[in-house]
Amino acid sequence: MSNLSAVTDVTFDAEVLKSDKPVLVDFWAEWCGPCRQVAPILDQIAGEHGDKMTFLKMNVDENPVTPAQYRVTGIPTINVYSGGELVKSIVGAKPKSMILKELEGLI
Repeated sequence: MSNLSAVTDVTFDAEVLKSDKPVLVDFWAEWCGPCRQVAPILDQIAGEHGDKMTFLKMNVDENPVTPAQYRVTGIPTINVYSGGELVKSIVGAKPKSMILKELEGLI
């Protein structure tokens, strides 16, 4: 599905909130068609900008705590965290150009 590394409820704090660079987290699920559309786009963006930002994915079915904490109610949701704070949230499947526009200033 995606080449992004997985983050879990257990590892979220260390891998995302304590990261020294911005972290993009793709909240997804196996059964989510739009999530499958977004995955290759995020793989491309990670390949192009992985030096400036960390790219991770979280399965919301296997990890219910973190999505609930950040009020992720629809998927795909792409959240960007910087300095331990949520700085951007993109909800729904978007084309690459729109995702990159939303990430301007962060990557």
